[in-house]
Amino acid sequence: MLVHLRWPLPALLTWGAAWASFWGLQRLGLSAWVALAVAAALGVVLSGWAASWWRRAIIGLGFPVSLALSGSASLPAWAWLLPLALLLLIYPLNAWRDAPLFPTPEHALRDLAGQAPLPAGALVLDAGCGLGAGLRALREAYPAAQLHGLEWSWPLRALCALRCPWARVRQGDIWRADWAPYTLVYLFQRPESMARAVAKARAQLKPGAWLVSLEFEASALVPQAVLSAPDGRPVWLYRMPLQARQP
Repeated sequence: MLVHLRWPLPALLTWGAAWASFWGLQRLGLSAWVALAVAAALGVVLSGWAASWWRRAIIGLGFPVSLALSGSASLPAWAWLLPLALLLLIYPLNAWRDAPLFPTPEHALRDLAGQAPLPAGALVLDAGCGLGAGLRALREAYPAAQLHGLEWSWPLRALCALRCPWARVRQGDIWRADWAPYTLVYLFQRPESMARAVAKARAQLKPGAWLVSLEFEASALVPQAVLSAPDGRPVWLYRMPLQARQP
């Protein structure tokens, strides 16, 4: 779990860690190629510290750019495409319009079952599960549920499956997947994604099913309830059939 820090501390700490790993690996006798790959990968993984795409890009590309400007490594020009390739591997272009990696804070959903009780064995989907923080929070709320995760980035999907072996984690597009089998769909996306999520829920979720969004409200709907996560973020609960807010 990445600790929330004020910008630009996440960038400075990530760049420092990348530089430390780069020099440390070279001191251990590894080649500059290996050191660059590991340090760049570290920067890309830690780019999830930021909530916006442009800050993620700054964090992920900061080390290789500073390395290139410093002249500290003698590598061919095309080698500097490696960090960009890693960034695109973790965050495919079509995923950037949603939320490449918004980790759910610990215990953010601990009170969810009190407002949205589910029967044992209910199917619950974390739509855009990232590294599995949301699945872990859902497991805390619903230990008897069948938890499913869906993630577009296959490296994140693989890491999530390792972190959450008790969940079924698949690679795929949350907007093309069928939400109909699920009793609850959980989202931690972006404000711009909420209208699309509402339309999909209306079309596919059954009566009585739940749509749950951390932090971002579906402003056109009346929520069934609003909870408060430990860090103060709201948890919005909507139940099918969705009730439109009166103008």
